[in-house]
Amino acid sequence: MPSICLSFEVHQPYRLNTRLRGEDFSKIGAGDLPEAFFDNALNREIFLRVARKCYIPANDIILRAIDEAKSLGREFKVNFSVSGVFLEQAEKWAPEVIEQFRMMVESGNVELLEQTYYHSLASLYGGDSNEFKEQVAMHREAVKSLFGYEPRVFENTELLYNNSVAKAVWEMGYKGIIIEGVERVLQNRSPNRLYIAAGTGLKVMTRNYRLSDDIAFRFSERSWPGYPLTAEKYAAWLAATPGDYILIFIDYETFGEHHWPESGIHDFLRHLPREVLRHENLTFNTASEVVERFEASDVISVGELETISWADVEKSTDAWLGNDMQMTCFNALKRAEKAVKRTGSQNILRAWRTLQISDHLYYMYSRRGPSGVVHAYFGYTDQMNMYYAMLRALSHLQFLASEAIGGSEGEAVRLLRVVPPDRAFHYHEDGRYIGLSAHSLYELLHTIPLATRESILFHMACKHLERWVRWTIGDGALADRVREIEADTSEELVERLTRIIKERISELESRIAA
Repeated sequence: MPSICLSFEVHQPYRLNTRLRGEDFSKIGAGDLPEAFFDNALNREIFLRVARKCYIPANDIILRAIDEAKSLGREFKVNFSVSGVFLEQAEKWAPEVIEQFRMMVESGNVELLEQTYYHSLASLYGGDSNEFKEQVAMHREAVKSLFGYEPRVFENTELLYNNSVAKAVWEMGYKGIIIEGVERVLQNRSPNRLYIAAGTGLKVMTRNYRLSDDIAFRFSERSWPGYPLTAEKYAAWLAATPGDYILIFIDYETFGEHHWPESGIHDFLRHLPREVLRHENLTFNTASEVVERFEASDVISVGELETISWADVEKSTDAWLGNDMQMTCFNALKRAEKAVKRTGSQNILRAWRTLQISDHLYYMYSRRGPSGVVHAYFGYTDQMNMYYAMLRALSHLQFLASEAIGGSEGEAVRLLRVVPPDRAFHYHEDGRYIGLSAHSLYELLHTIPLATRESILFHMACKHLERWVRWTIGDGALADRVREIEADTSEELVERLTRIIKERISELESRIAA
């Protein structure tokens, strides 16, 4: 008797104001954060539109379905994973949505899953960061405060998962986690069985992405052989699927935003519980019930370099970390943690955390093909606009952190900050840009060995490197060391350049760590 575990991701980001330019940031102080970084008119407009088309009507359908099933002596159960930033926006702009969720939780038939408050990539920051666990604790407190509920099963941002994530989640006391049913991980095993995370006692539920995507992506696709998808047809598919449980996990915005009400998606949701419960071999269960009910059949192991997600065809981290723009922003976010937390400023901390919302990096995806089409659908600006907006905000945030800290430590934060693309060091050869840039001393260290020897010789001869370090980064001490370098060969020049930059970074980092 398969348990149907119907689960929804509920999230809306804060969107950056991509119209801000350098002179605009000069007017932004720590007291203006984080609101000054975001397009709040756009955020409100989008949230209210989605609430009207999706959240309010879909919540109403689910509430009615719960009552209807109870009247027939059956149970309709649902899981929601709701980000903290979604809850903030709902409280501000559509409090009736919060009240609907409260009613669903009080019914006893809705389970709330745990996730990061800011729907961030903090789980990928590494073992020297506490940010992941801090954001989970924030989310747990928000859910408890609003709904009197303590989640027991975890769903990481965008189903990002590896062994390190599993270990952290297990250490935080959760009994289960939801991940994507990726073939390269399952290796011909069923997505409809429970597994155990390697090295832990954490039970792993794997998403049946084919059946999930039949609703999420293919519902309105007229060329799809399964079109039109009716609740009766879908319930029959579920009934014919072998396994202990079937995890259907989709974006909640599927119901009215991604597929408009005119598509019949609300009718599908309205009839689905009734049609499923017509099958004697099917029941609805929460994630906690599935974890408690079934034993693990095998071990799931995913190395950190093989991290999986539910995004795109690749089902990897490529949706957020697949190009140089995304990596520059991700590394800047990760490296800012110590300085931001050292300031003691709640405004600066809050701004840094809102910049961690995974959607910002998602909007910078630049590949073509099916994945690119999906990213373009969700994006509200082009990749370069997003990139410039993100780096400008990050650079200014680090500058404000340096001011808040002050002294030698604050100076170190300022010198190690990232700079926006229009102030980056761009490598050239024979008057042509060679596709390589550095936005910080960290990136200068890593890009010098990658540049052509002719490019390095050109920039050193023209004193471009020295001037960028002195006037853009503001590090006169390092600029003097660059100016004094002498070498007989280009290889020796590169070696000495990288050595003095690495030494300088270590000096500056030691000030912050002291």
